[in-house]
Amino acid sequence: MKRKELLVAAIENGTVIDHIPSDKLFDVVSLLHLERMKTAVTVGFNLKSKITDQGHKSIIKIADKFFTDEELNQLSVVAPNVTLCLIRDYEVVEKRQVEMPDTLEGIVRCPNIKCITNNEPMRTRFRVTNRELGILQCCYCNKDLPLSEVKIVEQQ
Repeated sequence: MKRKELLVAAIENGTVIDHIPSDKLFDVVSLLHLERMKTAVTVGFNLKSKITDQGHKSIIKIADKFFTDEELNQLSVVAPNVTLCLIRDYEVVEKRQVEMPDTLEGIVRCPNIKCITNNEPMRTRFRVTNRELGILQCCYCNKDLPLSEVKIVEQQ
């Protein structure tokens, strides 16, 4: 019998990030600092998918890691609408879409060099003005920023 599925080890506890656009996989890895993880991280790249528009997806499984809301908000900017599965005792206990919140604080840098956030020590704040087109607007200088041009604020 020929196997058609690729089998990846299940995790006992942790998080699975599924339906990542393949062109965003390494952005997600970098953003979440997965290279620093001390637990097992499994990455699947360019896997076939009937769900995504491109016909392929990427997936990340992280053992013993559950993300904070702030980390998920960052993830929503880089890869909106990924599926997040929380695993406990090898069972999916929660499955949900990661959605961008209405306001992003301290996540995205303002591209306007004259904006106060680039000249004073303060957190940036953007409101999502158009989800479909992926447009953010700085709450301080009102500069519009398409998601395709977003620069993430480095987290320590």
